[in-house]
Amino acid sequence: MQSLRYRLVEFFIVFVLIPISFVLEFQLWVKLTMGLLGFVYVVYVLLKVENNKFKIRQHINWTQFWQRTFIKLFAVAIITSVYMYVLDNKNLFIVIKSKPMLWVAILFIYSVFSVYPQELVYRTFFFQRYESLFRSNALFVLVNAALFSLAHIFFRNALVMILTFVGGILFALTFRKTKSTLLVSIEHAIYGCWLFTVGMGEMLGFPS
Repeated sequence: MQSLRYRLVEFFIVFVLIPISFVLEFQLWVKLTMGLLGFVYVVYVLLKVENNKFKIRQHINWTQFWQRTFIKLFAVAIITSVYMYVLDNKNLFIVIKSKPMLWVAILFIYSVFSVYPQELVYRTFFFQRYESLFRSNALFVLVNAALFSLAHIFFRNALVMILTFVGGILFALTFRKTKSTLLVSIEHAIYGCWLFTVGMGEMLGFPS
């Protein structure tokens, strides 16, 4: 295990410096390179330092997971549907109504190539590297959610920051309970796919 100083510097670079740098005006390839290098570093540390085997956890309580997830999804669906109906009615379910094939393709690409890497970084890596540094579990979850929200600052949208902060809390609680990257990725994908489906995808960077 690296020293506390090393992990604090790592924390600042990966979770503060790199996300904030994406807001600055410089070439896209530089941003993509920084993001890719950061992700490669995270995977390296998980494999070589934390000795993570990337195996599906045994004895997962799938029934409990699905029950909890769909209860939360129901609440999310009600709130976001009302929001879209009142404030942005013209875009309510617009993609699934006008471009169903694009809808299917984006759900797959998003779930596999966006959600899972995010959860590796913000839950698996974050929890294994920094949970022991916090005495308060509540504070740890809030910090995790705040940094997950910060990762979306390049959208320059207050609503996106709020949504990702709330989502970050939900995902952190799920990971803390299950210690499963697979389960938290499924939950993340479900909520993200719903936001795209209900018509909120454009502000979250989904093609429409």
